[in-house]
Amino acid sequence: MPKSLIFIGLRVKSQRNFLGISQEELAERTSLDRTYISLLERGKRNPSLLTLIKVAQGLETSVSTLTKDIEEIGFTSE
Repeated sequence: MPKSLIFIGLRVKSQRNFLGISQEELAERTSLDRTYISLLERGKRNPSLLTLIKVAQGLETSVSTLTKDIEEIGFTSE
Protein backbone atom coordinates (compact mmCIF):
# COMPACT_ATOMS: atom_id res chain seq x y z
CA MET A 1 0.00 0.00 0.00
CA PRO A 2 1.34 3.46 -0.80
CA LYS A 3 2.32 5.43 2.29
CA SER A 4 0.29 8.38 1.09
CA LEU A 5 -2.95 6.33 1.14
CA ILE A 6 -2.23 5.09 4.64
CA PHE A 7 -1.51 8.67 5.70
CA ILE A 8 -4.81 9.96 4.31
CA GLY A 9 -6.67 7.05 5.87
CA LEU A 10 -5.23 7.84 9.28
CA ARG A 11 -6.19 11.49 8.89
CA VAL A 12 -9.76 10.54 7.95
CA LYS A 13 -10.06 8.19 10.92
CA SER A 14 -8.54 10.71 13.30
CA GLN A 15 -10.94 13.47 12.23
CA ARG A 16 -13.91 11.09 12.37
CA ASN A 17 -12.96 10.06 15.90
CA PHE A 18 -12.46 13.71 16.86
CA LEU A 19 -16.02 14.42 15.74
CA GLY A 20 -17.24 11.36 17.62
CA ILE A 21 -19.01 9.87 14.62
CA SER A 22 -19.07 6.28 13.40
CA GLN A 23 -18.10 5.02 9.99
CA GLU A 24 -21.81 4.59 9.36
CA GLU A 25 -22.47 8.24 10.15
CA LEU A 26 -19.65 9.37 7.88
CA ALA A 27 -21.00 7.10 5.14
CA GLU A 28 -24.42 8.73 5.46
CA ARG A 29 -22.91 12.22 5.38
CA THR A 30 -20.95 11.44 2.22
CA SER A 31 -23.34 9.08 0.40
CA LEU A 32 -20.56 6.49 0.36
CA ASP A 33 -20.76 2.92 1.57
CA ARG A 34 -19.56 2.14 5.10
CA THR A 35 -17.24 -0.55 3.76
CA TYR A 36 -15.65 2.05 1.46
CA ILE A 37 -15.03 4.30 4.49
CA SER A 38 -13.41 1.37 6.29
CA LEU A 39 -11.17 0.56 3.32
CA LEU A 40 -10.28 4.25 2.93
CA GLU A 41 -9.28 4.51 6.59
CA ARG A 42 -7.02 1.47 6.20
CA GLY A 43 -5.32 2.90 3.12
CA LYS A 44 -6.80 0.28 0.82
CA ARG A 45 -8.64 2.71 -1.46
CA ASN A 46 -7.32 5.52 -3.60
CA PRO A 47 -10.08 8.14 -3.51
CA SER A 48 -10.68 10.42 -6.44
CA LEU A 49 -10.48 14.14 -5.83
CA LEU A 50 -14.29 14.40 -5.85
CA THR A 51 -14.57 11.61 -3.29
CA LEU A 52 -11.92 13.23 -1.11
CA ILE A 53 -13.89 16.50 -1.26
CA LYS A 54 -17.05 14.65 -0.15
CA VAL A 55 -15.17 13.00 2.71
CA ALA A 56 -13.66 16.30 3.82
CA GLN A 57 -17.10 17.94 3.82
CA GLY A 58 -18.53 15.02 5.79
CA LEU A 59 -15.73 15.44 8.31
CA GLU A 60 -16.32 19.21 8.53
CA THR A 61 -12.79 19.94 7.37
CA SER A 62 -10.91 20.65 4.14
CA VAL A 63 -9.02 18.50 1.68
CA SER A 64 -5.92 20.52 2.49
CA THR A 65 -6.23 19.60 6.17
CA LEU A 66 -6.56 15.91 5.30
CA THR A 67 -3.50 16.05 3.06
CA LYS A 68 -1.38 18.49 5.07
CA ASP A 69 2.26 17.40 5.30
CA ILE A 70 1.72 14.45 2.95
CA GLU A 71 4.73 15.50 0.87
CA GLU A 72 7.00 14.74 3.81
CA ILE A 73 6.24 11.01 3.67
CA GLY A 74 6.80 10.74 -0.07
CA PHE A 75 4.64 9.44 -2.86
CA THR A 76 6.10 5.99 -3.38
CA SER A 77 3.86 3.25 -4.74
CA GLU A 78 5.04 0.84 -2.04
